[in-house]
Amino acid sequence: MPLSAFFYAIVAAIIVSLISLVGVLTLSLKEKKLEKILLMLISFSAGAMLGGAFFHLLPEAMDFSANIEKIFIFTLIGMLVFFVLEKVLRWHHCHDTNCETHQHLGHLNLVGDAVHNLIDGIVIAAAFAVSVPLGMTVTLSITLHEIPQEISDFGVLIYAGFSRSKALLYNLYSALFALLGVLMGYFLILYIDHINLFLLPFTAGGFIYIAATDLVPEIHKENRLGRSILSFIFFVGAIVLMAVSKE
Repeated sequence: MPLSAFFYAIVAAIIVSLISLVGVLTLSLKEKKLEKILLMLISFSAGAMLGGAFFHLLPEAMDFSANIEKIFIFTLIGMLVFFVLEKVLRWHHCHDTNCETHQHLGHLNLVGDAVHNLIDGIVIAAAFAVSVPLGMTVTLSITLHEIPQEISDFGVLIYAGFSRSKALLYNLYSALFALLGVLMGYFLILYIDHINLFLLPFTAGGFIYIAATDLVPEIHKENRLGRSILSFIFFVGAIVLMAVSKE
């Protein structure tokens, strides 16, 4: 992995980490306005993740190997790992302000989020190791998902009894694990041959899982026709953007 790519990956991880501070911006927004903004962000994020997986990550993986079956297996492994993360660590980013939580889940939320951000960092490093455009595409997909996620995490911590300042600070600490992930990804790529043959479809599987099980169900909760149409436009628009950016 060239040092220039490593530098880009570090910068990308810092940007993704700073998204954790977005929670403070929600304090001045009315609940209905925040709900509408989140719906559009979630829709665009779901489309970006699916588009990133099918138009960027999987085709790049196929450039590494002609063994399509192996790529599909690694993609499935990615989906299974993210399923386990969600189950075992209760990594479920509820975008509904009325989602159930308990005081002890504030700390559990931070642990799950730290693991998630660590994986994000590894993914960012792997993408930039292939090419800067792929790295930027993956970073965009992760960032779009991080915004509603971090708003949700901030709300969970507040509800769990954290002060606003502590919630922001601990959320930032958790987000900085992305930098550690970049370092881990750098050494994995440096010392393990063809690791991207695994990491790229693994990431695609994770993106598909998050979009299909975490984000799309949230979009379906909207039953007002006008906002449903608008969210669908954002969803398809993100997919088209990813397809066009491939050219």
